[in-house]
Amino acid sequence: MKLCRLLCFVLTLPLHLMEITGLYGMYKRLFPLLAYNITFSYNDKMHKTKRELFRNVGKFANTDGTLRLLEIGCGSGANFKFYPYGCTVICTDPNPHFEKYLRMSMDANKHLTYDTFIVVSGEDMEKVKDESVDVVVCTLVLCSVCNVQKVLQEVRRILRPGGAFYFLEHVVSDPSSWTYFFQHVFEPLWYYLGDGCMITRATWKDLEAAGFSELHLKHVEAPEVTLMIRPHIMGYSIK
Repeated sequence: MKLCRLLCFVLTLPLHLMEITGLYGMYKRLFPLLAYNITFSYNDKMHKTKRELFRNVGKFANTDGTLRLLEIGCGSGANFKFYPYGCTVICTDPNPHFEKYLRMSMDANKHLTYDTFIVVSGEDMEKVKDESVDVVVCTLVLCSVCNVQKVLQEVRRILRPGGAFYFLEHVVSDPSSWTYFFQHVFEPLWYYLGDGCMITRATWKDLEAAGFSELHLKHVEAPEVTLMIRPHIMGYSIK
């Protein structure tokens, strides 16, 4: 496996040089368009899973019935249609080039109120006040952040007491599986194609160590998606 991974890494050297020289920034402009188109296929395959995941988001609304929801790495707004009617959505993403596609999703989901789009990483959301949101959502994002634990610390900071963090992430497979083998072999290439996506993270361990008062997590196999990202975790944790 190590030899195969090394060979794959060698093949990615031109991409590595592009990153060093700054030329990779052109791909960051293109990536939102690719992600926007992939969203439709992924949502079709994961529709039931997402419906199940977000089915009880409304119960974390305030006593006055309002619900403030912040999404980390909102991308092109793939989750908007699953959010409850009337909730206020705050969008964050480190890539400003997503805004064009984000606006398209906003126009298609008039049942929501949109607060603002903040260009910021999940590790440093200082523009968001402490304990100011009821729900934080993060889907297919923790695979590409630099520091998962730092993101989860920020989530706990901005969540009000009793608020919830919803997650849906692909993770590393069981070591006895072929998926595990291919994940480790092709990760160097996948990293560049997926704009920093790491496919060998055991993200459930970070969630278990994050200090939430409750954690509701389960492992699932995503139907009909690419083999490398088929193993998923989903659920929510409560501050």
